Amino acid sequence: MSDLPVVRALAQRGELRGEALAALIEAGPAPLVEPGSCTFFYRGVAESVRLQHFGVGLPPDTSFTRVEGTELWYLVLDLARGTRLEYKLEVTEAGATGAQLIEDPLNPLTARNPFGANSVCLAAGYEEPAWATFDPAAPEGVLKSHALWSEAFGRPAGTTLYLPAGFDPAGDVRYPLLVVHDGGDYLQYADLKVILDNLIHRGLSGELVVAFSHPGERLAEYADDPRHARFLTEELLPGLEAELPLVAAPHGRALMGASFGAVAALSVAHRYPGTYGRLLLQSGSFARSDGHCATREGSLWQPVIEFVDRFVAAPVAASERVYACCGVYETLICENRALLPTLTSTGMDVWMVEALDGHNWVSWRDRLGEALRWLFPTG
Repeated sequence: MSDLPVVRALAQRGELRGEALAALIEAGPAPLVEPGSCTFFYRGVAESVRLQHFGVGLPPDTSFTRVEGTELWYLVLDLARGTRLEYKLEVTEAGATGAQLIEDPLNPLTARNPFGANSVCLAAGYEEPAWATFDPAAPEGVLKSHALWSEAFGRPAGTTLYLPAGFDPAGDVRYPLLVVHDGGDYLQYADLKVILDNLIHRGLSGELVVAFSHPGERLAEYADDPRHARFLTEELLPGLEAELPLVAAPHGRALMGASFGAVAALSVAHRYPGTYGRLLLQSGSFARSDGHCATREGSLWQPVIEFVDRFVAAPVAASERVYACCGVYETLICENRALLPTLTSTGMDVWMVEALDGHNWVSWRDRLGEALRWLFPTG
């Protein structure tokens, strides 16, 4: 028996005809997942079809091949076991001046994000974490709005608080506090409330209070903005510790975020060393000027570059324990790998995970179980 993917085996034997490909498409599901590869299909009149996969480190040519005399197209893509890939199809129709970017019409599996949705390919070996989906047996924590006037920003600043099931404001229990950058997105696209309920219910994480922050001017505030650091540390944190039964010590305070939110988490801890004992950094946009990685240009990136350059030049232990992760298929993997030696050189306890995924909310969701278990263990 051949170890080749079925479509390649058909082509090798000279049997790749319209009827054979149509039978594979009809048998479904699409894409066709086999050990070591996934085969994508398209059916329609077109001049060309390409797979846009929003990543790096994959084959540069992702053009589909048309079966002669048919409207059937295919692409066999070699993928490592456990890979999760978000993608769209780039279809150029006959006579069109440009390509159209669409979700895969043969694939019902999609993932939402703030800009819409992508089709999703789950390679052999990928498993969705059991704690990532709603469990009716898990007691649900409560979400409640919280607002205060921020002198740092000169405006009202709102957060959404998560209080675990059974939370007792008058009891003897003291709860750790996790502050989440881009809180609304983590709730909507990474199902973080569901994950918290499940982890706590299953005894995989200790009970904690979570403050989901909602930025005003995100890219400015998260780029090592002193106003943002002041708001979190001198306004939100003492306000919550006065209002709720929180641990009120470094080991009970955590900051987390993804992309620019990870930069914000690290920079706030750096500005207030000894305050936050836990950091969760996901796909941090840790751009720097030393030429190690891709050049990031523009006024939005300059404060980030200046902060990372300062941190690398004079590293300090901004926290006690750091969980960092990044997808191997995103360009930021270079920046995150480059920063790892600096983080560990400070004496902080650092756990770095590389995921077979890209820069997206489900990839960050899939890491939260092990991250929160490590940062907030039970007992």
